[in-house]
Amino acid sequence: MDLIEKFESARPRLISVAHRIVGTHHDAEDAVQATWIRVQSTDLDEVDNLDGWLTSVTARLCLDQLRTRGRRGEIPLTADHIPGTQLAADEDFLRREQVSRAMLVVLDELSPKQRVAYVLHDLFSVPFEDIAAVLDMTAASAKKLASRARLRLSAATPATPESRDINSQLEIVEAFLSAARGGDIERLITLMAPDVVRTVDPTLVPSGAATLVHGARAVAEETRSFVDRIVVATALLVDGRVGAVIAPGGHPFAIIRMDTRAGQVTRIDIAPYVSGRAELSVAGQQKPLTD
Repeated sequence: MDLIEKFESARPRLISVAHRIVGTHHDAEDAVQATWIRVQSTDLDEVDNLDGWLTSVTARLCLDQLRTRGRRGEIPLTADHIPGTQLAADEDFLRREQVSRAMLVVLDELSPKQRVAYVLHDLFSVPFEDIAAVLDMTAASAKKLASRARLRLSAATPATPESRDINSQLEIVEAFLSAARGGDIERLITLMAPDVVRTVDPTLVPSGAATLVHGARAVAEETRSFVDRIVVATALLVDGRVGAVIAPGGHPFAIIRMDTRAGQVTRIDIAPYVSGRAELSVAGQQKPLTD
């Protein structure tokens, strides 16, 4: 297998790594293309593990992208500030590659080095010795970064009464979103208390649309008008409460807070997304630091 074939064989993994770090398919493609340019100008005879080397180079280039954004004072853009063509491309990639929408939302809360350490180790099982080389630090320091990232992303630790309660509430939210996506009105009604209340910020709905809706059937029927948003919603924690984030292409647009009682949704509040509000659920893609 020649060099081009080897690189093309590695490209899907490199795109996956880059996408989780930089957050968009376009920027991930740029990073991987820059890696290919680096390959062509490097003597690879002394490279023992080509896949590992390619991953490290791609991660460094992604880290440079994140740092450049920081120097420019850029903040992660919400979906309403991103061109529709980019949102469509990112959404297509998420669905094709089965990328965690919730994970992409919360990754934006991390510092560049935390994001690289977390993505490489927790999502792609890269050893801390290799991550340390990417970040120009010791393996112990890289391990601490990943640990801090995990704490930042997760609202609670497993196996506590509170976490079990949160998980059961999140199951209700996920069931609600699933029924709404499928247009199952009767199922939605059973998931809500009869006197459920739904509020929404007026900036998120068309002029003249109701910002306050009462009753399970009325709320359930209303979901038919917002299926496009529900399809790109993902359950997670919002301000420590069960809820969801509407995030086309993995870019947050609005937050949905839900109150539950006795296995039913009692209140739904929808508001524009604000950074720092979302956290992964207790069961959300964690693994111990054993490397």
